[in-house]
Amino acid sequence: MVSFAAAARYDSAMIEDAVDAFAQIFTPPFRATLLKSLGLTIALLAVIWLGLDRFAGAFIQVEASWLATILSWIVGLGLVVGLTFLIAPVTSLVASFFLDDISAIVERTIDPEGSQGRPIPAGAAAVFALRFAGLSILVNLIALALLFAPVVNIVAFLAANGYLLGREYFELAAMRFRGPAEARQMRRHFELRIFLAGLIIAGFVAIPLLNLCTPLFATAFMTRLHKRLAGAAAYPVTPRS
Repeated sequence: MVSFAAAARYDSAMIEDAVDAFAQIFTPPFRATLLKSLGLTIALLAVIWLGLDRFAGAFIQVEASWLATILSWIVGLGLVVGLTFLIAPVTSLVASFFLDDISAIVERTIDPEGSQGRPIPAGAAAVFALRFAGLSILVNLIALALLFAPVVNIVAFLAANGYLLGREYFELAAMRFRGPAEARQMRRHFELRIFLAGLIIAGFVAIPLLNLCTPLFATAFMTRLHKRLAGAAAYPVTPRS
């Protein structure tokens, strides 16, 4: 059984990893990635806005000018709400294409002389990108639905997203050193620890505007956690073949 002292050391190390990961997202390499991802996100949202506006405009064909004005305002408000909802998923989708580079930076930072991971194959990276976007949409839907359940919303939000975000980002970090099956096995082996780390990421997601940095923070955090957990004999850190 793990001693209280060992548990305390682990908790302290996790907090330290989270603080270091948060500080690193404001360093130049991370800022450059964040600005690129946000720039691409804004451009993509602008295209979506124009497309939906033209599409909606094609159906607003009424004789009364006052009614057309009201409908235009309603459509515009709907677009604003819809695009606000899409900001986080689109940011996650765009940023996911830079996460291998972010992981490499973190690995060099925490262990310059140690083994460095290899980029995830293009096909797997594309699947991860879509999964990140889908996960972000799910997270936002959960948050929206839980607005109507004030008694359980905070606990349910943190629990659901702690599991989902912890799983996805840990496997991303692990797959730079091992195959998908072994990454999943390792995640299950350390399931409780990864869930606790996921709760920290879920708390990060709950902070407006700052949550746009979630892909960078979670990647930096889970890369550190993977490195720490890989110290176990059954999961050594070696470059993925």
